[in-house]
This record gives sequence, C-alpha cells and structure tokens, in this order.
Amino acid sequence: MIRAVSKTLAAAVLLGSVAAPVLAADQATLDKGQELAFDRKKGNCLACHMILGGDSAGTIGPPLLAIQSRFDSKEKLREQIYDSTVANPDSAMPPFGRHKVLSDSEIDAVVEYIWTL
Repeated sequence: MIRAVSKTLAAAVLLGSVAAPVLAADQATLDKGQELAFDRKKGNCLACHMILGGDSAGTIGPPLLAIQSRFDSKEKLREQIYDSTVANPDSAMPPFGRHKVLSDSEIDAVVEYIWTL
C-alpha cells in the first residue's frame, strides 16, 4: 500500500499535478516588508495604494487587497514591483528594482509582505 501511494505521488510530481507548497516567510521578513511598504522615504507604497493599517493612503494605484487572486505567483508580483514598465510601458509605478530604489533583499521582503494581503 505504501509503495503504491509513493509511486502515485512520484508520478503526480513528475507530471506536475501536485503543487509545491509555498513556504510562509518568517515574521521578521514580513515586518521588514511592511516597514518598507509604509516608509515614506523608501518603498512608499502608501503614496499610491491603499493598504489596510496604513495612514494617508493614495488612490492612484489599486488597493493592495486579495493579492494572491490578482497575481499567479510571488515571482509575478516581484516582477511588477521590480519594474512594472516591463508589463506596461505607460505604468506610473516607479521601477523600484531597475532604479535601485530598493535592494533585491528589500524587494523580496516587500513581496513577502504584499503577498499576505
């Protein structure tokens, strides 16, 4: 019985029918991501987006809610934050990565936080 289950699971993994688990970020990373997203001198997401718990939110960009239903993966979300002009050349969103506004590790922390919204 165990051998049959193992073979079935192995086949499913090989065929891509079993999604790999998405590991949750640690709390320190999430806290850093929120700090950057709310920081008016760094990420400054609140300048354009409404985020629950944020003060003086902007209305230029869409509210940052239900993110996992709007992005297929964290990688797609990261691409948007890194350089939104790749997907939309007319985007008003600053290319945080391409312009080095945020470091790669800072972008990763923001992605982890925003992914939880």
